[in-house]
Amino acid sequence: MVTVNLVGGARKSFQTDSLEITQSIDDISELLSHLISKKPENTPDFDGKNLLIAVNGVDSSALAGIDTKLKQNDVVNIIPIIHGGSTAKTNVSLTIKNNSIRLFEINKSNSNKEYLLSLRKKFPKLQLQAISSKFILDKEHAKKIITISIIQKSNNHLLSDKIETDLLLRFGNTTQINEAIKNVGLSPNQNFILIALGNKSHQIKLFESIRDDLDIIFKKNNQNFLKKHFQISNQTLNSIESKTPLVDLLVEKASILI
Repeated sequence: MVTVNLVGGARKSFQTDSLEITQSIDDISELLSHLISKKPENTPDFDGKNLLIAVNGVDSSALAGIDTKLKQNDVVNIIPIIHGGSTAKTNVSLTIKNNSIRLFEINKSNSNKEYLLSLRKKFPKLQLQAISSKFILDKEHAKKIITISIIQKSNNHLLSDKIETDLLLRFGNTTQINEAIKNVGLSPNQNFILIALGNKSHQIKLFESIRDDLDIIFKKNNQNFLKKHFQISNQTLNSIESKTPLVDLLVEKASILI
């Protein structure tokens, strides 16, 4: 028997939190085909592709993907990347210099220090940092800033003793921790991006824990806010030969902090 735990949109598709598969199932690919064939009628569609799948707590992408073999008493967690059946994502994954990173947009109702501290306590093997959503333009902006921090860590040139603090400083374009916390950190009534660095299986467990707190990631266009906050003129942006001049300028500012 294989136990299948269903999260978010998958739970809605099958109208249950868990299924017990008693028939012989060889691998994840066969399991997905079986589930699709057994989905109740008149329930939300089940997308067999956009999924995070963990076998006994281990991300299947770290095993053999959909070819991962299954055996008796395995526990499989299925988590749609598209949260709650929506067409908009609540999180994105990145791989930078062999580091696994996942970004989550957390609803403003949880924008407080206690929430972040509780997650750090619950997931000590993950490096977690909260950045106000206003200060991250999009996935590319986030990826390039995080890349700087990861490279600086490998070179022992972090702006602080922790990469979490380095991220806060670089998104805030300052070397002053108090200033970064004030501007870029948690703010009442403001969504924030939770950056999680660490093992994918722990990221999956984090996702399961916070799934009801998530919002659509990068849903707002923060260009005007960022230009005003960092005093960047349109004339300056027009002088940069790039398809993403604002991102490039923000990244340049972050890279030269010492």
